Amino acid sequence: MDEVAEKYFCQIQDAIASDQLVLPTLPEVALKVREKIEGEDSNFDDIADMLAQDAALSANFIRIANSPIYRGVEEIVDLRTVINRMGLKVVRDLVVSLALKQIFMATSAALDKQFRGAWATSVGVASISRMLAVMARDLSAEQALLAGLIHNIGVLPVLVMLEKETAGFEDDAELQYILRQLQGPVGKLVLESWEFPEHLLDVAVECYNFQRQHDGDKDYVDVIQVSLIQGGFVNLRSGEWRIQAFEKLNLDPDVNVVDIDENKEVVEQTKKSLMN
Repeated sequence: MDEVAEKYFCQIQDAIASDQLVLPTLPEVALKVREKIEGEDSNFDDIADMLAQDAALSANFIRIANSPIYRGVEEIVDLRTVINRMGLKVVRDLVVSLALKQIFMATSAALDKQFRGAWATSVGVASISRMLAVMARDLSAEQALLAGLIHNIGVLPVLVMLEKETAGFEDDAELQYILRQLQGPVGKLVLESWEFPEHLLDVAVECYNFQRQHDGDKDYVDVIQVSLIQGGFVNLRSGEWRIQAFEKLNLDPDVNVVDIDENKEVVEQTKKSLMN
């Protein structure tokens, strides 16, 4: 982190500590569903009752559960049956993923364009990530989807902070540079406040570290990095192209799997489901 980014990060930390800047929070229903499912006494009826408290979220949940990406045999319109079909862990991740869209709603015209752009990037990365996880077979498609949606969550508090600066949005190149520098450490602050697991904190912190090396099996940072590159969300400098993530996912970096017709269709279906 350079001196300019460090200055903004310190300002953000001070603003949070003094309650001048509030970190984004997950909708209450999503938090309750996650807590209930991660407890020892969760059941389909309780989860259905919780989801029913948020009409928009439950309707969106049923819609995506019946979308082509889950390929149900027949349409299901009641929450309990959908939850039973999908399983609790899938429901947990999907409900949180769907709730995230509310967090990307801006409160001013200046922020609206930036927030919408951040959400579009999140959805694009998440859609490719879910497809890659399905291809990998031993990774959770819903965890990959969630990882894609939260990989840049740190930009939201940064944008709110920068809006207070008179020149905050005048130089887009400078803005993007600052966002890239700060989205990792600020994203970690957000996800820690949500009590997200360590592997998702790693996604926020490490996803743009294309020099990253790690032992062991593929992980969700690998998935996000490949998604960022093959989705065209980053322009890598010389020497960054052959990153370890491709090796971990057993992919040829010279072959863009997103361009394969079958994969492209899956990505577009997921994107459509999240954007509607």
